[in-house]
Amino acid sequence: MAKLFVFVFLICAYAPVKAQFVSLSSTEVKTLANAIKTDDKVRAIFEPIKTTAEKALNDHPNPIEKITSQGLLAGNPAKTASLKAVDDAPKIYALALYYRLYNDKQYLNKATEYLTAWAKINQPTGDPIDGTKLEDLIAGYDLVRDKVNAQTKADIDAWLDKFASEQINSESLKSGKLTAINNWNSHRLKVITFIVYTLHSKKQEQYVNDEIEKQIAQNLFVDGSGFDFKQRDALHYHVYTLEPLLKAIIVINRATGKNYYTFQSKSQSSIQQSVQFLMPFITGEKTHIEFLNSTVKFDRDRAANHEKGYEPANFVPKSGILVLSLASYFDPSLQEIIKKVNGDNYNDWQLVLNKVRTHIK
Repeated sequence: MAKLFVFVFLICAYAPVKAQFVSLSSTEVKTLANAIKTDDKVRAIFEPIKTTAEKALNDHPNPIEKITSQGLLAGNPAKTASLKAVDDAPKIYALALYYRLYNDKQYLNKATEYLTAWAKINQPTGDPIDGTKLEDLIAGYDLVRDKVNAQTKADIDAWLDKFASEQINSESLKSGKLTAINNWNSHRLKVITFIVYTLHSKKQEQYVNDEIEKQIAQNLFVDGSGFDFKQRDALHYHVYTLEPLLKAIIVINRATGKNYYTFQSKSQSSIQQSVQFLMPFITGEKTHIEFLNSTVKFDRDRAANHEKGYEPANFVPKSGILVLSLASYFDPSLQEIIKKVNGDNYNDWQLVLNKVRTHIK
């Protein structure tokens, strides 16, 4: 059935300018530019992105034919090369954002150089954990898609078309595979959602909605915990499944007004309840020793390899802050908890984005 969903986006290369839901609209970019100019805190949070963009002007694209990192231990040459290559993604986002903020064409030209190189060389594999590493690349392209020439747009669209199709037909979805249920599927849906709304593929929106609803039902439990927490005995993976789901549903809300944050599945599970389940571990009211009873061999292999964050130890509360920052798009009251945990440094880029974005209720 999945193979019926084949993207045909090339005609979009010649379509009129459309709203941007993955990144920022023109109005939101202006609001952000004013915030950077007038608010010292926002300016300080933007500074690392500005620095990344400035440095990227003198760098060269480093695309890789196939991203290969999932399932490999730290130090594996293929993983090392892949992680080095995907460092291009935040560079593309920074270059694209800087261009939109200040209309400096050299930043657009450099972002286009990076995007074109990836579209020419990279071959999407359909692996969700490898694919999710290009999230910033897709968001960066969303910022400048209507600023590049028609042929460049067609080339990049065609590559992302294939990228999304490979995710839709991913081997990870095969019947009986736990990766069709766990965090892999959450990341897969995030990538597809980002591409659908970057390329404005109206006919695929229902697929995204149906799959999001299905994932909320099968991945999250009514008590707020979830499949990943049960399987891995680690809040690390509860966070790792919530982050992509939240990023996807923010885009959907911006585009359609649909609120999947409070949406309850037939099993009565919801993203909101799963965020609340995490809350006492972020505030320190509860503690949890990570990976102690994980059923996944790879977790034990990483612990034996002494990889940071995978040896049994107490969950680090601040590692869940991004979940709250994302969720605060829907529930601004969560910012108070973020502030309590992070002190005066409670603000972050996600909260800046939440502040400047237009919320559709």
